[in-house]
Amino acid sequence: MQLLSLMLFVVAGAGTPGPNNTIVMASGASFGFRRTLPAVLGVNVGFPVMIVLVGLGLGQVLAQWPVVLDVLRPIGVAYLLWLAYKIATGPTNLQARREGRPPGFMQLALFQFVNPKAWTLAVAALATFTGFWESFLAEVLVIAAFALVFGAPCTVAWTLLGVGAGRFISKSSHLRVFNLVMAGLLVLSLVPAFVEIWGSVQPLLA
Repeated sequence: MQLLSLMLFVVAGAGTPGPNNTIVMASGASFGFRRTLPAVLGVNVGFPVMIVLVGLGLGQVLAQWPVVLDVLRPIGVAYLLWLAYKIATGPTNLQARREGRPPGFMQLALFQFVNPKAWTLAVAALATFTGFWESFLAEVLVIAAFALVFGAPCTVAWTLLGVGAGRFISKSSHLRVFNLVMAGLLVLSLVPAFVEIWGSVQPLLA
């Protein structure tokens, strides 16, 4: 029953809109599935690695110095705002767009460590789905494995959704609208992070 709950948690987290899915969808529309595949792999390798690191020691560091997460969160938000700007103002010439460079494996793998949604999901998974077995290490590895096995199809699905949308983009004006929508979704996905940042800054302003 616990494993079924973990699977549902992973699918819900990986399948709902967020920075990762918005990025791979936009890339899929512009560059196609094959060229977006490194980014998909980066998401689905980086996040399980992040879970393992948080579970095996980084979590203790964050518990002792929570300010570290307070620093990482604004960095991630700033990066995503920059990325949203780049998407919104990207070239609308279809040929030039497809000849550009999609996000790569390392870029998306490392991005998980400043992705506000990834931190929320990793911490929530470890807090919710550990403490049932004798081996904490085994629990952490199982959570990471579930993130890989059940998260990857969700990322692929979002990429294919972008590829499908890209096939209907036949005019520069269509691409401009698509770019703006993707940028807007990326900014919208940051609302929870903005709330948390404001919550941490507000006492300093009082």
